[in-house]
Amino acid sequence: MRPTPHKALGAGALTVAAVAALVLPGTPAAARPAAAPAACTPAQVVTNGGFESGTSPWTASSSTVITNRTGQTAHGGSSYAWLDGVGSTHTDTLGQSVTIPSGCSTATLTFWLHIDTTETTSSVAYDKLTAKAGGTTLATYSNLDKNTGYVQKSLDVSSFAGQTVDLSFTGTEDSSLRTSFVLDDIALDTSGGTTPPADSTRTPAAPSYTVSLSSDTSGTVWNGHESATFTNASATALGEVYLRLWDNYHGTCSAMPIKVTNVTGGTADAPSVACTALKITLPAPLAQGQSATVGFDLGITVPSGADRFGHDGAFSFIGNALPVLAIRDAAGWHLDPYTDNGESFYSLAADFKVTLDHPSTLLVPATGTSTDTPGSSGRTVTTATATKVRDFAWAAGPFSKISGTSASGVPVNIYSVSGISSSSAQSMLSTAKSAVDAHGARFGAYPYGELDAVIDNNYWFGGMEYPGFVLDLVSTTALTHEIGHQWWYGIVGDDEYNSPWLDEAFADYSTDLALGSTGSNCWSGVSWASSAEKITNSMAYWDAHSSRYSTVVYGYGKCALHDLRRLIGDTAMTKLLKDYASAHWYGVSTTAEFKAAAQAATSTDLTSFWTQHRIEG
Repeated sequence: MRPTPHKALGAGALTVAAVAALVLPGTPAAARPAAAPAACTPAQVVTNGGFESGTSPWTASSSTVITNRTGQTAHGGSSYAWLDGVGSTHTDTLGQSVTIPSGCSTATLTFWLHIDTTETTSSVAYDKLTAKAGGTTLATYSNLDKNTGYVQKSLDVSSFAGQTVDLSFTGTEDSSLRTSFVLDDIALDTSGGTTPPADSTRTPAAPSYTVSLSSDTSGTVWNGHESATFTNASATALGEVYLRLWDNYHGTCSAMPIKVTNVTGGTADAPSVACTALKITLPAPLAQGQSATVGFDLGITVPSGADRFGHDGAFSFIGNALPVLAIRDAAGWHLDPYTDNGESFYSLAADFKVTLDHPSTLLVPATGTSTDTPGSSGRTVTTATATKVRDFAWAAGPFSKISGTSASGVPVNIYSVSGISSSSAQSMLSTAKSAVDAHGARFGAYPYGELDAVIDNNYWFGGMEYPGFVLDLVSTTALTHEIGHQWWYGIVGDDEYNSPWLDEAFADYSTDLALGSTGSNCWSGVSWASSAEKITNSMAYWDAHSSRYSTVVYGYGKCALHDLRRLIGDTAMTKLLKDYASAHWYGVSTTAEFKAAAQAATSTDLTSFWTQHRIEG
């Protein structure tokens, strides 16, 4: 079933795994005291309330109670619970055990109920559905409550806070005329009381991905397997993880270009967030320091188009196609939508080992350091390894390739599509070698081994960055900018959806420095569109004001950094950025942390500077 927003939120907040239990008529289970935390942790404690993940942990009187068969329909998606509807003396039951946290002043059981019946009476309740918590009857419904669609029911179960109770539904029919009781999207939400402070630790941590894929003859279809190993760094138990299937933005939920099947190491829900997020519930919550691995079969179909995920004729560009783990921090799970206006990506530094089996007629540049070995007849196996990178991208096609080495010793490869002249390719090679050394001298040596740039003048965008791998037009400025991203987002990470200025403004400022531009007087040309417009706005704002995104985030953002340099001095600014990069090497930057570092670098009070330049956070 397709998760509803309510259900997706509840699942993301799940803190206690529900264990299947059945309450049979006449044998009510007593409420059992449960270990209670000192404060209320808001949670949704019913597991698989939409029945999308099969029958577990529900226990039912029959294997046909949880179903997607014809005759009834789900509230959303395809699965639901169908009790009774037989038309003779019959009883169906459905139940699971849930723990309601103590300290919570509010606990509410909600579910969607559809009742249809062939009973004709308007006064006698012949067939009944009873909802219970332990031995306590919460509500009873009957054939008299028939309706043409689903109706949401809401029941107060606050009195059970701090207890583990058996939640059950029992449907009974008399000897004739059928009544069906159809349930879906069952949830039990708790809130109120004293809420503990949010856990700011970013987790799952230390991710490691192993991928093996094989392509078709064109390099546009790839199939194989991926596994992800990770550790819970947080003191809060980790009961689930989310995979981001970013490139499903380029398709539909009925025709997904990124398909994940045969999941092991957990139970997968249906994809959510326009099919760009996939929740996997772990077999048991991970305590701090514990590790786990999930695996799955992976299919990738590259759509047509000169895009960061697309193919321009025979040349495929495959960015953001590998599923990566979402981050949980003080804000909860980061499940932001995909944006084509900028980037939504937020991930921790990870290790990748990716094996790509492809026709030998295709060159395959990729993130990391690659080696090619002969495969089966007419095929080559490219093995790419990368450490401490936030993503992995590759391309495939009959590229023209030239290579060189920067003065500091970084191997640089330029891959060009047909139509790119040899002089343009040589110019881009010279630019790349110069840029990687210039940025490295200012912010710290380039750590990713080789650097690949894939050049195509048909890209609709100026360029796109991935660790050790960039897509670009023939443009000195654009290529220098994308290589700047190797430090700002690649090495020093950030939440690109909520703080895009931390990588775009910093990469554009770095580009100016590398190309000898001082940004003199650029702030004098600033003109704000509204009081709500700020350099530090998120992509949610910029997607609604897309015509201003580049002007403010790139232009005004880099001008603010030039102004900061002029205010605190060139030497102090140079030291600030190098020290800041070192302190956040392979970590995550926030606006608050950068502002604090800048203030520590000068005796000048920067409060009015941040206000004037609309840098908040």
